[in-house]
Amino acid sequence: MLIVEAIILSVIAASTPLLLAAAGELVVERSGVLNLGVEGMMIMGAACGFAGAYLSGSTFVGALCGIAAGVALAFVFAVLTLGLAVNQVAAGLALTILGTGLSGLIGAGFVGQKIVPAPHLYIPWLSDIPVAGKILFAQDGFVYFSVLLVVGIWWFLYRTRGGLILRAVGDSHTSAHALGYPVLKIRLLAVLFGGGCAGLAGAFLPLAYTPFFIPGMTAGRGWIALALVVFSSWLPGRLVAGAYLFGAVTILQLHAQALGLGIPSQLMTALPYLATVIVLVIISRARGSAGSVAPASLGTVFVPDR
Repeated sequence: MLIVEAIILSVIAASTPLLLAAAGELVVERSGVLNLGVEGMMIMGAACGFAGAYLSGSTFVGALCGIAAGVALAFVFAVLTLGLAVNQVAAGLALTILGTGLSGLIGAGFVGQKIVPAPHLYIPWLSDIPVAGKILFAQDGFVYFSVLLVVGIWWFLYRTRGGLILRAVGDSHTSAHALGYPVLKIRLLAVLFGGGCAGLAGAFLPLAYTPFFIPGMTAGRGWIALALVVFSSWLPGRLVAGAYLFGAVTILQLHAQALGLGIPSQLMTALPYLATVIVLVIISRARGSAGSVAPASLGTVFVPDR
């Protein structure tokens, strides 16, 4: 039971940054914008989050710094794609390259330093329940916030007028503009929200997952988060299942290596990304005949009538 508990806790920790980043990107894509710069915003969130926590001694300040870093990069992306109508794919890839290089510069002075990781919740009696206690009542704040974030996004998208407008903009920005809705403003807010979520996801890594910063510590998690949005068919509920599924694949390959099964370690390390590619191919083929469920205006540049 202790081994099972340890595996489940590891899966939750590995899934949390994926869920945070993918939840923000889901809102962005629902508005009709495709931001491929999630990886860059995450690594910037990791660097600035660790720097903020190390200098202030506060995990909360570090999380705010990570969010701010993600929002700042997202604003650059918004200026390029919404203000200057630059190709979204090219701008997103450039954002990842920028974030990777800039994070290395910012975090260079903090490599090798350590901080106290984010504290875990403790509720007397409840947290001491075997297995379920640590899983449900002894997590850090990032884990609980990630779940509440997805619930909040679901409520916003499907239970509020603002969510209906956001989805309308993503499905047909021309029609939304004709009805008088500020398409560019709505998309700007969505992009900034997605950037904040990606920055927080990156900050989780040095603040809670590992108490130190190393360059490139996101290790492709931003790309997995992008794949998760497609995997979930742009639905918040499926996003949770997908995030924990891919988190489980990441952790189980580590345990498979520890058991010495004779499988090359390079293959096991590539397993989460291989699973991502396979899932995307299967979903793409399944939708070939039934039509796509993606927002109709996804990735399409919008220029309002003069």
